[in-house]
Amino acid sequence: EERLSLADPEWSDVHVVTGALKLFFRELPEPLVPYGLFDSFIEAVKLPDPQEQVERVAELVQSLPPPNYATLRYLLAHLCRVMERVDVNRMTRQNIGIVFGPTLLRPARAPGSL
Repeated sequence: EERLSLADPEWSDVHVVTGALKLFFRELPEPLVPYGLFDSFIEAVKLPDPQEQVERVAELVQSLPPPNYATLRYLLAHLCRVMERVDVNRMTRQNIGIVFGPTLLRPARAPGSL
């Protein structure tokens, strides 16, 4: 088994680390947000009332299997820290969504256009 050291120079580029993280999530047999919840999340974000959207998404997140919930919580806490440095890294909420959204939440069958 090969051991990796994040102290190695090859890991000093944030893009390499981010790419590895995205690849890990993309290669899971099922996304972090399970396929069975995809439609419910999409319906929730389409609700006309923003308060209803937040409440419904919160309910759905709470319904995740415990390992998925814990992982998502940890990942989102990290991404919030990334967004706090938007002046340096230009990673806005929208950019984070574009980069990580399709990796964490995707339908079971790939549609023609997401």
